[in-house]
Parts: sequence; structure tokens; C-alpha cells
Amino acid sequence: MMRIALKKLGTKREDTIVIGDRMDTDIRCGLESAIDTLLVLSGITGKDDIDKFPYRPQYVLNGVADLI
Repeated sequence: MMRIALKKLGTKREDTIVIGDRMDTDIRCGLESAIDTLLVLSGITGKDDIDKFPYRPQYVLNGVADLI
């Protein structure tokens, strides 16, 4: 899925970041695809939930608005 997305976007994985609100799907997918990951805490996964997983996102923000 990530290879298809990168191809459609015309970008390289090194220049891309996966932004998501779920550790078990969004962040895991990015990590397994060797793409940087950013977890936003405004959705499913909360700050206290991060430690429940054996992997970590590269970046964590409270919400998408914090990207600005």
C-alpha cells in the first residue's frame, strides 16, 4: 500500500512522513515501510497508550494543527 501511495504521490520514502492517530495501524504501517512517522494524539491513541507498544513513532504532536 505504501509503495503504491509513494508512486502516486511521486515522492521517495526518505522525503515522506506517515501521519496518523493509531499506533497499531498508521504508525506501524509507516515503520514497516521505513517511512518516518508522526502520531497525532487527537484521535484513537492517547499519550499514555504509546508505552503499550514495542515500537515508537519518530514524532508526536497533540493534533494536526500543531504542524503549522
